[in-house]
Amino acid sequence: MELVSKLHERSRLGKPIAVGVIGCGQMGSGLAHAVHNVEGMRVSAIADIDTKRAIEAFVSLGCNRSDIVETDREGVAQDALASGKRIVTQDALLMTRIEALEANVEATGVTDIGAQVAYHSIMNRKPIIMLNVETDITVGWYLNQLARKHGSLYTVASGDEPGVCKMLYEQARLMGFEVVTLGKGKNNKINFGATADLVREEALSKGMNPKMLAAFQDGTKTMVEMAAVSNATGLIPDIPGMHGPKVEIDGLTEVFIPKKDGGIFEAPGRVDFSTGAIAPGVFAIVYTEDRRMQKEMKFITRAEGPYYLHFRPYHLCDLETPQSIAEAVLLNEVTVTAQAMHAEVVCKAKRDIKAGQLLGDIGGDDWYGQLMTYREARAQQAVPIGIGSKALALRDIPRGAIITESDVKLQDTTFIYRLRRMQDALYPGGSR
Repeated sequence: MELVSKLHERSRLGKPIAVGVIGCGQMGSGLAHAVHNVEGMRVSAIADIDTKRAIEAFVSLGCNRSDIVETDREGVAQDALASGKRIVTQDALLMTRIEALEANVEATGVTDIGAQVAYHSIMNRKPIIMLNVETDITVGWYLNQLARKHGSLYTVASGDEPGVCKMLYEQARLMGFEVVTLGKGKNNKINFGATADLVREEALSKGMNPKMLAAFQDGTKTMVEMAAVSNATGLIPDIPGMHGPKVEIDGLTEVFIPKKDGGIFEAPGRVDFSTGAIAPGVFAIVYTEDRRMQKEMKFITRAEGPYYLHFRPYHLCDLETPQSIAEAVLLNEVTVTAQAMHAEVVCKAKRDIKAGQLLGDIGGDDWYGQLMTYREARAQQAVPIGIGSKALALRDIPRGAIITESDVKLQDTTFIYRLRRMQDALYPGGSR
């Protein structure tokens, strides 16, 4: 790909890729530092509801306060960037209209904002790179189709599990292997009852948003990540919620394979996860019946086969996102996108919910996400997590029940709700 040499040339010409970052929390601020240290890239603008936090991010990069312009006006932003200054704004959608920005990275984690930023970036033919996977699994198929139609580019970022799993998938397929499993490591057992209040002290000690940590602990984030992998590759969950056994690295090829060969799956082509030592790694279990390939693998890896482990012991989140930015701007290539709706993450009651209750957000007190096949989710009319926030319960919903569209009145005024309904209308089998 020669990305480094192309970026070096952009630097030599004094034309680094101008990057906009939307959301300056843990991921967004980390991304700003990663981009800052890549030759041929420059963080030119940051949008955040807390502009003080965005300004502090620029100062931490070594920018002079006098070179940072705070504005919500397009003309002022354009002039400031033309003079070499940096932009801070509360208006996330302003970033989609600033002509000088060559790509935006969405890192808010808020599904409705993510949908708005992605949509308007696409309509303005500005590449959009998503660190907001929650938005992607809800309306990513529609956004990908829209980007292709309008000659733009939409992609989930490298570094998070979906991008790294997709890399393993591509590599395996290009070597002639069948991909039996794509999986990730989770560093703790799922606690379905985790809430922001229960994890607040731990979250603050780690510099995290408590709701984000709760979404990791209650399993929602794992479900989201593997849903994105499923929709990009066609591999599906074997059972709702996946199996998630604790398996050591040397046992992965014995467990994450079909039952007929001693494993846990009904058939090959699955996504799953394992707790324990493999975290924060990702893995692929691949298969071949070709005797010559088996001979090569035994010589190279000493593995007997016919199932083989391809393992990457880490994923580096926002630190790897600059690769997706470079691929998008310089090569017009995506990292990972939803090719079809193979899987869905739906709301499952975290506690007994009473009629009249307004449901909370991801990582809240009311529900967690469970992964299932798209077909199963549609058959049950299950509520996708991306449009589950602020839903009004129309009846009592018992703890552990899948929340359906007959159980609640969805918040139908949000942008992501409208995009989801467009996707449902266009996607085969998606209409209600």
